[in-house]
Amino acid sequence: MLGQITVPLVGLVDTAVIGRTGDAVALAAVALGSFVVTFLFWTFGFLRMGMTGLTAQAVGADDQAEVRALLVRGVATGFALGVVLLALQALVVPLAFRLFAGSGQLDAVAESFVAARLFGAPAALAGSAINGWLLGLGKTRHALVLQVVMNVANIGLDLLFVWHFHLGARGVGFGTTSAEWIALATGLAIVGNVLGAEGRAAIRIGLRGAFDRQALKRLFGVNADIMIRTVALLALFGWFANAGARLGPVQLGANHVLSQFVGLAAYVLDGFAFTAEARVGQAIGAKSRADFLRAIRLTGEFSVASGLVFVAAIALGGPWLVDLMTTNPEVKAHALALAPFAALQPLIGAPAWLLDGIFIGATRGRALRNAAILSTMLYIATDLALRPWAALGVWIALTLSYVYRAGALALYWPGLLKDLGPPPPLAEPSPGT
Repeated sequence: MLGQITVPLVGLVDTAVIGRTGDAVALAAVALGSFVVTFLFWTFGFLRMGMTGLTAQAVGADDQAEVRALLVRGVATGFALGVVLLALQALVVPLAFRLFAGSGQLDAVAESFVAARLFGAPAALAGSAINGWLLGLGKTRHALVLQVVMNVANIGLDLLFVWHFHLGARGVGFGTTSAEWIALATGLAIVGNVLGAEGRAAIRIGLRGAFDRQALKRLFGVNADIMIRTVALLALFGWFANAGARLGPVQLGANHVLSQFVGLAAYVLDGFAFTAEARVGQAIGAKSRADFLRAIRLTGEFSVASGLVFVAAIALGGPWLVDLMTTNPEVKAHALALAPFAALQPLIGAPAWLLDGIFIGATRGRALRNAAILSTMLYIATDLALRPWAALGVWIALTLSYVYRAGALALYWPGLLKDLGPPPPLAEPSPGT
């Protein structure tokens, strides 16, 4: 949970640093640019999610050679995909902005932010694989250190580029990109420490085997459905961003401010989902139904309880949090009007986030894919139906999207339990009982 708290701080810091300048266009540009970057980077989110499930299952099966090979495959694949994304930015960035309903000035500022962020693509995607590998091993303290380094660097560099060099939205992009490269270097150092001298030597010896064609085919085969699932969910949130952009820069900025609170809650509650990923994966690797059910019960109880805490925190601290994020009076007014819907998201979204973690740990890519596609289609239909309600309709549709997602995954729950085998028979009562 502590590690996950630090993840959305990247967006929170970016928003607060630019929001405190009072420039609504710059804030909206960072909002729009952040959605584009998220869409591009999280298209390859399987690098984190697939790595966690596969690594946890290898740990459960006590296959240390595969654990090391997965690390090499994941980091190399992430770095290579990041290089390709950076090389294609002249084509990718204009195409991405055609999907959003911005304006000429807004798009120009947002594109400068995205261009700066894409220089960190290789580091971000390789670092995502490292994070997934550490979570699969259950090395949550190491993942925490990695995120803390990333965010401390991001805070300092954002302040340097925006408030000292006055680079605006582009400065926010350069600050975060620089922090991502620092985080990658830190992650590689952490990995070396986790492996130890013996593990590092084993990787060098088995390096060629890590890139075996069949092994790579399995990596991408397992994660193809997860990639489609991620694209579907990114389309959902991209639609949400576009819905805000249609209502103008002020509403887009307000939605972005509120999204930071929701994002913070989601990432913290994802700490339980990540724990479920690791524990479920290890239980499946060890073929233990009892461990599987225990992991789900404990993470479920804590997830719902924490969701309630976040509802109270956002409801009570909303005005102060909005004041902290922006000084623009129009953005403040629009954000405060919709703050109650932001407060509901942690509780309503908790089941969907936890079920994601369970099915990722079980590497049930097909269920994740189908649930994401179905929930996205239902969300878009709901948003279109509620368009006469303007910003209120936008947030109601987003709230319902979590219900759709949890319900769709719940349809696959009986099949997941069935594949674990029948429950153990009840013990026969002893004589005289």
